[in-house]
Amino acid sequence: MVRTILLTGATGFVGSQVLRTLLRGQDDVQLRVVARSQHLKQLSELTDIESVIETKDLFAEKADWWAKVCDGVDTIIHVAWYVEPGRYLESSKNLECLSGTLAMASGAVRAGVRRFIGIGTCFEYELADGVLSVDTPLKPLTPYAGAKAAAFMALAQWLPAQGVEFAWCRLFYLYGEGEDARRLVPYLRAKLQAGETAELTSGQQIRDFLDVQEAAQLIVSVALSDQQGPVNICSGQPITVRQLAEQIADEFGGRALLKFGARPDNIIDPACVLGIRN
Repeated sequence: MVRTILLTGATGFVGSQVLRTLLRGQDDVQLRVVARSQHLKQLSELTDIESVIETKDLFAEKADWWAKVCDGVDTIIHVAWYVEPGRYLESSKNLECLSGTLAMASGAVRAGVRRFIGIGTCFEYELADGVLSVDTPLKPLTPYAGAKAAAFMALAQWLPAQGVEFAWCRLFYLYGEGEDARRLVPYLRAKLQAGETAELTSGQQIRDFLDVQEAAQLIVSVALSDQQGPVNICSGQPITVRQLAEQIADEFGGRALLKFGARPDNIIDPACVLGIRN
């Protein structure tokens, strides 16, 4: 049986990889994409997409609009959110994303959508615990994490009561193709490729890094399964920032260009953020 999947955020860092995964070898899937007007050209060449639905701002759309857009949809994979590096953690736009997500879910219920897959973050958790399972208590400390946690708690209670299966994929530290140049891995690669010094903190922080392509495969796997509830999208493998930087530097023969301690450690930065897969 062919199922129709509606995807948001299909041109973003994570969403573009989810899109590629869905288009690759999923013969029983029809894909419907909701995209902002400025991204239509980017998607127009992908002939395997059933339809691309234009919106000026998907987070401003009302439940009635979503009910029409979701007509005939089996599963929603909602990746879109405001995530501009250096701004998104404290931005008031998180409240717009939250309210828009709830409107989408309301429309999805009206349309009879069977499954709703949302994207969360490891920052929803009480990070002081260090090693994080889906049973770790939530304690968001930023507007971004708070809005994500609020979406999770509202939808986890409401959607199943409406007969809609709900899964929430919490992302850990992703890197890879399409990553914003301001983030750690692209910064390192650009500096090393240019033969320039990369200024870093001590690098002793333990993190859970995962390639975005593998993360997308895990998200799609959840979407196509019957799994419900929170899911950690993580590697489950601890590595320090220093170890990661040295691995990348070895590709260029450039360990001498890594200047650890050139930047101060963030005193509120958790020493360890490691996910447990479920």
